[in-house]
Amino acid sequence: MMISTIHKKSLAEEVAEQLRTAIANGSYKAGEQLPTEPELMKQFGVGRSSVREAIRILANSGLLRVQQGVGTFIEAPAGITEPFHQRLKRAEAPDLDEVRRLLEMKIAEKAAANRTNDDLKKIKAALDKRTAMAHGAASLEDCVQADIDFHMSIAEAARNPILTDLYQSFCIQLKSWFMQAYPDVSIFQDTLHEELYESIKARDPQKAWDCIAQIIIR
Repeated sequence: MMISTIHKKSLAEEVAEQLRTAIANGSYKAGEQLPTEPELMKQFGVGRSSVREAIRILANSGLLRVQQGVGTFIEAPAGITEPFHQRLKRAEAPDLDEVRRLLEMKIAEKAAANRTNDDLKKIKAALDKRTAMAHGAASLEDCVQADIDFHMSIAEAARNPILTDLYQSFCIQLKSWFMQAYPDVSIFQDTLHEELYESIKARDPQKAWDCIAQIIIR
């Protein structure tokens, strides 16, 4: 297993990240002028070089436009460059659920068409664990995690890395949301997930899509 070196963020990167977030949430709007260097230095408690480097980073990414002798201006519309995981944190539950439904149906459809035998074994193992958790003495949190792991195994079988990564990003927020939405583990004591597995095993994309559609309307 290859392990990457962990790099500590510099002050300039920290300032750039905070400015990026401020632009994304609308604190600074497109066309507005950024505060002057002395003002930013005071605001963030850093030196001039850190502020200048942060501005350079954001200018190179297209978020800022520097006009010599005039000032620095916000270039990109707010929200476009907000890190996706941060955007999910402030998502409303109905919006999150709607996108989850679309993702899970497409993922199930593609998994039925593209899964390998190894994928099928992983999905079955995740399903068995989910079933055992739901009918055993497991906590709600353990059941939620087992359910997410099952759907994540299907996402991996879809053989579309973008879909997989997208669903994985959703999983963090889904767990928190499920913990609030479900009062107990009874929601996990169903047979629809077994039907979903069988449809993927049978390589039946339409049936897999229909199974997810039934699961998510409960």
